[in-house]
Amino acid sequence: MDQIVFQTEITSTTSSKTTQVYYPVSCAYERPENWAPPLYDPLHFQIHGQGDLTFHMAFMKDDFSGVATSTTFSLGSMIPVAASVDQQSHQPLMLLLEECVASTTPELGPDSHSYQLITNKGCLIDSKKSSSMFLPRSQLSEIRLNLQAFKFATGEDVYIHCKIVAWDPRDLDGGKKACQYDKSSSRWLLLDDPSQSSLCSCCDTNCRGRKKRGITADSSMMTSVLGPLVITGN
Repeated sequence: MDQIVFQTEITSTTSSKTTQVYYPVSCAYERPENWAPPLYDPLHFQIHGQGDLTFHMAFMKDDFSGVATSTTFSLGSMIPVAASVDQQSHQPLMLLLEECVASTTPELGPDSHSYQLITNKGCLIDSKKSSSMFLPRSQLSEIRLNLQAFKFATGEDVYIHCKIVAWDPRDLDGGKKACQYDKSSSRWLLLDDPSQSSLCSCCDTNCRGRKKRGITADSSMMTSVLGPLVITGN
């Protein structure tokens, strides 16, 4: 075909006593030369939309200048990961990673071989035993981290499963936060405001948060899977 065609149907009801009117609409555009439908490569990039929010997550180049061209990492090296949210008409939101787990399967199940990276509602638990860390934000709607390539399923395909949350930056609590362990001070620190690091004090126990009004769970949370990546021995 030499055209791109969009079709929909307009529904109209003039009053409660009349029947609905359905009118088909079709728009045709000349297809540009060499045009092809957009595809995403699950090896490198995930995009999810929900309402007026669009979530992105990807393995990145070392300097975060773009999406990674390879997902093979040597043991001990850093795995750069970035997630962001496009907000359109929504109120300004902060992006958080509530949970991340590495697994040898693209779907988590009772028999999945897994390794916890972020748990307890935003605690980068892997930072307590490795050099994994969140990086300073350039904007609230994006979060970056370096994961140190771990000795887990070395040589096998590994998938990173993350629960991404967009949240009101004025309403952080024990259930909505980004915390990492600082070995020099032997304590948990809040990424976005170390003066409020008391929100991270639950990271070694059980974190709970208040229920936020105004943003529904459906419109502010998404699960993403990145992979496969391969971790090779030294």
